[in-house]
Amino acid sequence: MAHVAQWKHGEVAELASLITSHKIVGIIDVGGIPGPQLQTMRGRMRAKAQIRSSKNTLILRALDEAEKQVKGISELKKEVTGQAAIIATDVNPFALFKEIKASRSNAPAKGGETASHDIMVTAGDTPFKPGPIVGELQKAGIPAAISEGKVIIKNDKLLVQAGQKIPKETAQMLARLEIFPIELGLHVHAIFENGCIYRPDVLDIDMDRFMGQLRTASLSTLGLAMEAGWTTSQTIHPLLTKAYRSAYTLALERNIYTKETMSSLLAKAHASMLSVKSQVKPVSPEGDKPAS
Repeated sequence: MAHVAQWKHGEVAELASLITSHKIVGIIDVGGIPGPQLQTMRGRMRAKAQIRSSKNTLILRALDEAEKQVKGISELKKEVTGQAAIIATDVNPFALFKEIKASRSNAPAKGGETASHDIMVTAGDTPFKPGPIVGELQKAGIPAAISEGKVIIKNDKLLVQAGQKIPKETAQMLARLEIFPIELGLHVHAIFENGCIYRPDVLDIDMDRFMGQLRTASLSTLGLAMEAGWTTSQTIHPLLTKAYRSAYTLALERNIYTKETMSSLLAKAHASMLSVKSQVKPVSPEGDKPAS
């Protein structure tokens, strides 16, 4: 039987404790992030979440240990790939994903990296003066030219497709154009909450749009409930108000006298009297005398 170093047992125990002591646990990828930037990201997240890097084999063992207390947590084992790390928090998974996404930053490419998205240049002026730079840009695949004493990019150009390697010459020119195509940041593989696994395709939502949709749905539901006369804690007050107004209007139309309608009915009668009066012509005193 192979001997397992004591520190590994301790590491697994610490990771399992971290997992079981938080409601929300995720697997993230920290690969490709330079040490100083990773420490900065950890610092930003420290108030809301703990990030713990370790060997993937130890993370897998820790998830097996945690499964004894948290059913379903071992499903995260499928997400332990690349340079994995554990993130543990009590923050809502969607809010956590938004926080992680906001912590990302862009950095210049050095060449040889895989493009995570299409890299393009757009037509327009550049900050360069005419000279050898035109040939260097063209060598990098950028359609450069001189126009009116300025170096310009003649048209939009797709330089590197997503998934392709970034050539060194292209990376150097992108940096000089202040185009930084490399995204540095934590990448979420999956987040576990209460037996459910959430992946980025579910977590990555436009919160403002989503909240707008919720408000619209809430108003539509309230309108339907009001129309159907469905009494709930949210509809009872507006339904009573609606019923009162309907009863009040009916009482006015049918001249039903109550303490609520009396002043309005008197005002209505007075207005009717004035209307009739305005249509009656006054009789002159001479009109009563017999004709001569």
